[in-house]
Amino acid sequence: MFQTEHAFTLPKGYLEADGTLHREGIMRLATAADEILPLQDQRVAKNPAYLLIILLSRVVIKLGGVKQITPKTIEDLFTCDLNYLQEFYNRINGYVPDHMQVECPGCRKVFEVESRPQGGS
Repeated sequence: MFQTEHAFTLPKGYLEADGTLHREGIMRLATAADEILPLQDQRVAKNPAYLLIILLSRVVIKLGGVKQITPKTIEDLFTCDLNYLQEFYNRINGYVPDHMQVECPGCRKVFEVESRPQGGS
């Protein structure tokens, strides 16, 4: 079966104002609309880096017990968690290979290694 949703664990977690920490979540695969529609948002026009915030708020469909994932939710993540989600997004959407070949600089032997970031599923 084709997997469209992927579980993740944030390195630090989303901390709500009441002190509740949320680390476990689910991200769905992106659609063309997920990548195109945010380009029409005025916040992206003023600051192109904001594209990532809107994009992640569309594809992160669960984050602990948070009722609704909004751009504000993503804005309030710790930087390491934002970076983790960006890498996770790239990996599940095919922008980063699951495995890659590397060469040992000492012996020149070629190995295949897993390229998944640590701290997640």
